[in-house]
Amino acid sequence: MNDTVIRVIDFRKVYGDFVAVDGISFEVHRGEIFGLLGPNGAGKTSTLESLEGLRVPDGGSLRIMDVDPACQSRKLHNLIGVQLQTSGLPDSITLDEAMKFFCSYHAVLPRYDLLDRFGLKEKRREQYYQLSAGQQRRLGLALAVAHKPPVVFLDEPTAGLDVASRIELHNLMRELQSSGTTIILATHDMAEANEMANRLAILLRGKIATTGTPLELTATGAGFTKISVRTKGDSLSDPELKFPAVSKRISKEEYVIYYSTDIGPTVSAIITHIKTREDLLVDLRVERPSLEDRFLEITTTGGIQ
Repeated sequence: MNDTVIRVIDFRKVYGDFVAVDGISFEVHRGEIFGLLGPNGAGKTSTLESLEGLRVPDGGSLRIMDVDPACQSRKLHNLIGVQLQTSGLPDSITLDEAMKFFCSYHAVLPRYDLLDRFGLKEKRREQYYQLSAGQQRRLGLALAVAHKPPVVFLDEPTAGLDVASRIELHNLMRELQSSGTTIILATHDMAEANEMANRLAILLRGKIATTGTPLELTATGAGFTKISVRTKGDSLSDPELKFPAVSKRISKEEYVIYYSTDIGPTVSAIITHIKTREDLLVDLRVERPSLEDRFLEITTTGGIQ
């Protein structure tokens, strides 16, 4: 993944007096799944729509495979596939007609096989309005990838999907990635971002708060590691008992839970204390901060690098 496919430099987007995106920069490489996270109003949609050629930047530079989305729309349309949260398809169009129309626009043969793969085989001659929300999402993805674009934008792709359809979508994303397709994934689903994205950028108030792999993001910040301990003799029941690197202690059911900034010294001291008290360790669980924890930390404290 050394080839830069998407390059964003000092990108700005302004609506009147409101600065939606304030000079962000990032790169996305070939075959990478790059996640865009952020609360509503953070600038994700403005960034996506400008990369898709739907809006004109008010500053900076955007490039997709050296194509300027703002002024080279003809070249851009065959480079990208877009699955939007709402498709804008006419209610009366059938699935076969939609596939034929989109493929004709890109001068490729209709990909009816994608309809079959996404569980829409029996719906091919039904009209769009007759589909469930999940079926509409699956159709939108099929249309987005039918012309085999090198770059695919997915905006909340699993919203409204059942578990089976979600798994199928993720499998297709992995297949696309393995063939070299670059995917920009905008999602509010932290589990999906953690599972699917190679790297992530968290946007906050029009700026990039942080970037990195899911592991890098969860390993940084003030997030505490949760250590849950249960013993047979309750040797940890004293709330005045102190262990190194522990910032908070709570009791829940039969467990004592510690929030640690450095799990090594904390766990070592806990085990030593249990042995000293001749108690028996029943259960010990260590849970590192999740991506959701880190996301909430950034978005609630407003931390921007």
